[in-house]
Amino acid sequence: MSVRANAAGSTARAWLGPGLAVVVLLLPFGGYGLARAGAVPEGTPVVLGLLSAAVGFLLFPALYEERAPFRHSSSRLVARTLTGERSVDLDRIATVHLLTTFSYGRVYRTFVVRDSHGVRLGITTERSRRKLRRAIEKADANPSHDAPGPRVSRAARTCLGLAPGRGLVSHTAVALLLPAVLMPLYLVIAFRLGGH
Repeated sequence: MSVRANAAGSTARAWLGPGLAVVVLLLPFGGYGLARAGAVPEGTPVVLGLLSAAVGFLLFPALYEERAPFRHSSSRLVARTLTGERSVDLDRIATVHLLTTFSYGRVYRTFVVRDSHGVRLGITTERSRRKLRRAIEKADANPSHDAPGPRVSRAARTCLGLAPGRGLVSHTAVALLLPAVLMPLYLVIAFRLGGH
């Protein structure tokens, strides 16, 4: 398979996760429409809201995380994800963001890398993090007019050891508080729809 075909396949899979997220999060609203039409019981939006919240907030961050087996080359990270194999071009990184999640009292950090082809991969292994750090350092050291350097969030730079540690504390606090606010709000809307 050629690099271009592989990139095209990875780009198509990159849109699968966000598209699926939108569909799942909109399920309660579709259930509300069906309940209003009398096609399903009135409590359907509540049930769909609970399921959507659980799936949306727990599963979706894992859709594009790297899983074994993975391959590394001088300019590429290729890894399997829940939505198929993805290949990120390290010479053409567009953005890098840090995703922080919590489970059983532990903190998990994933570097979400998107290249100029639109391919997104969640970096979780130490080896991949080292490759990502070297790629960012190389891009920072050799800026070009044709290919502007990647936009790397302050939290991602801090966690990779490329910047002072101030950005990580606020990022972690927001990552802890945001789901605690958004999930109840989403469920309140679903319950209100189910109550009509």
